[in-house]
Order: sequence, then structure tokens, then C-alpha cells
Amino acid sequence: MTDKTNPAFTEAADWDLETRLVRGGTQRSEFGETAEALFLTSGYVYESADSAEARFNGEEDGYMYSRYGNPTVQMFEDRMALLEDAETCFATASGMAAVWAALICQLKTGDHVVAARALFGSCHHILTKIFPKFGIEATLIDGTDIGQWSAAIKPNTKVFFFETPSNPTLEIIDIPAVVEIAHKAGARVVIDNVFSTPILQQPIRLGADVSVYSGTKHIDGQGRTLGGAVLCSNEFRKDYLEPFMRHTGGCLSPFNAWVLLKGLETLDLRVQRQCENARKIAEFLEAHDKIEKVIYPGLPSHPQHAIAARQMSNFGTLVSFDVKGGKEAAFTLLNNLEIVDISNNLGDTKSLITHPYTTTHRAMEEADRAALGIGQGLVRISAGIESASDLIGDLDRALGSI
Repeated sequence: MTDKTNPAFTEAADWDLETRLVRGGTQRSEFGETAEALFLTSGYVYESADSAEARFNGEEDGYMYSRYGNPTVQMFEDRMALLEDAETCFATASGMAAVWAALICQLKTGDHVVAARALFGSCHHILTKIFPKFGIEATLIDGTDIGQWSAAIKPNTKVFFFETPSNPTLEIIDIPAVVEIAHKAGARVVIDNVFSTPILQQPIRLGADVSVYSGTKHIDGQGRTLGGAVLCSNEFRKDYLEPFMRHTGGCLSPFNAWVLLKGLETLDLRVQRQCENARKIAEFLEAHDKIEKVIYPGLPSHPQHAIAARQMSNFGTLVSFDVKGGKEAAFTLLNNLEIVDISNNLGDTKSLITHPYTTTHRAMEEADRAALGIGQGLVRISAGIESASDLIGDLDRALGSI
């Protein structure tokens, strides 16, 4: 599926994922630098007025303005595309900018979207609060029930949208099954793959049309910068995404692209360690008498464990769990942790914990939260790369204070 006209893809065609993460898309200047060059320029100089005209007409290759394209940003885009064998990638200012652009660029008044209701709060807000202002209808379903995807289709359905694993209840959706239903109905499939990362799951390879990332999470992985990415076909980029992005300005800055490039180099190493820690934390919590329920795709108790094992190479870096005693007990746990930090971010080298009911999903209606299983005792932990025994010890001490 890669674009063979792109030299970055041609040279990397036979490389494994680990090599693509470190070297994919690299362009060196005449100075032969080891690290990717950081081009902090807004504009570019043309050799002649004729050359400027040719570039704007699309008759000559080259950069025109960093909102349209930049060498450092392009290196990040090319490397990201390589991770899923996508034809192309467009980098955005944040993960939510990527979600918004991937959806709205292809929709218009009168269109219909089918989406899993288990979504990040901001994604839920787009579908239920913003889309209606544009005359775009969204139907929210239980994405784990394959029959509901078929039942929700209308003659004007254009897009299927979902997260897997979902935020924060870690629901797993069968990607190939949903893709088959969507494509039979003539709809595109857009998947928010932020929890899986391209290390654990590649939606494009599983048939999705668009794969969306927040680079802010695991890709940076060290709490330094914002960024996002939309992986898609050349046709989708040319006909929908690029015209929208060029004229609305949600592009990624060159400096942030450079930071994200450096993050990609260690992404596999970090994610594998985080998955190992998450599994150990989940197993510890499942045996603890102050925990009502543990949600982790790697546990046999997870309702979609078999699907996760089939379409993911590992089970993820996030664990969600219900603390007995509701909000008061959950807050006691969070406030007594010494190593794990309270933060609504995730995918960091530092372990982070949050209370979704009062943070990431606080703006949702109570009925919507209840339908998703987001109660006042629910806690989400993002496993970092610290010692697993230290993290478990910290959780054990904090649970003991309840």
C-alpha cells in the first residue's frame, strides 16, 4: 500500500518496524547531520518567479510555506506512514486536531456518522455537540456488538468511527469485521488508534481507511509536546484532508515534529516495557480485596480478550479499575500515591493516574457515563517504565490507606 513514488518508502520497503522507527523518512542536508535537521522556517525562497508559479500550480516539487509543508514535518509524516504501510500521513497540531480533521474534511450537512459510544470525552463532544450545529447526524452504538453497526446504517452514512481500545473502559472492537460492514455500505472507517500505538496495532493493515494518532501520548512519551497524525491513502489526502488542512491551519510545528521524531526512535522499547508493567499491575489489582473490577485486555476476564489477542501484538499500557467505595475511596487512593502522578495524560514514561468521572469525561451526561461504565469509583492508570515492583508497592500502600 505504500506510495512507491516516495523515496522514503522505497528505501524502507524491506525494513522491520524497529528500523523504520529509527531511520524511516530521514532526509539529511548537505551538512550530513546525524540527528534529523530542525527547519524552523515559515517560508521558502524561489530561484525565480517562474519557479514560484510552477510550485503553486503543482508543476514543480518543493516547499512553499510551512503550513503546507516543511522538511522536518515531512520526515515525521513519512516515518509515521511507514509504521502502518499507509500511503501517506498528514501531521497536525494535536491529537484532537487530527480527529477533527479526519472526520470533518469528508463530511457535509446531511451526512450521517456511526460511532462507538465508548469514546474520549472530546471525541464524544464533537459527535454530540458540534456535528449537530453543521447538520451532521451521529448515531452512537455499542461498538463491541457487531450487529449494531449494521443496524445503524442509513442511506446517508458516510463514516464509521471508533477507538479500540477505548478510553477509559478499554473496550475492544473487531476491526476487520467492522471494516467489512462499512465498506459494503460505502462508508469509510476512521479509527483512533492512540491507546494501541502503531507498535501494538496497525488499523490500515487491518483494512481501515484512516488511522488517527495523538503524538502527545506514547509517540512523544515524555510529556514534552503536542502533536497528531492522520494516516490515509493518497487519494483521501488529496481530495479531502489536504485542502481542509491547508486552509484551516491546524498544522504541526517543525519543532514539535522534531521532538516527535526523536520519540519514535524509542517508541517500541518504551511501549513493550509499559505493556509488561500494565499486565503486572492488572494482575495485582485483580487479586486485591479493595478492587471491585479490573479492566485490561490482557486478562482472560476481559470480555474481548480473544479479539485483542487476535488483532493486537500486546495488550496495551492502560489499566482501568473500579475501587470499592466510589469517589471517596478513589480519591484516597490517588492522594496517597507517592510514585504514580495524578495526571489526565497517558503514554508517558512516568506512570500517571486519573479519575475519568471528574476529569476526562466530566462533561458527559450522567446517562452517557453510566452506559459506558464510567462510575465514580473508576480509575485509569497509564503504566510507565519504572520498576513494576515499585509501582505495585506504591499502589498497595495507597490502597491500604482506604
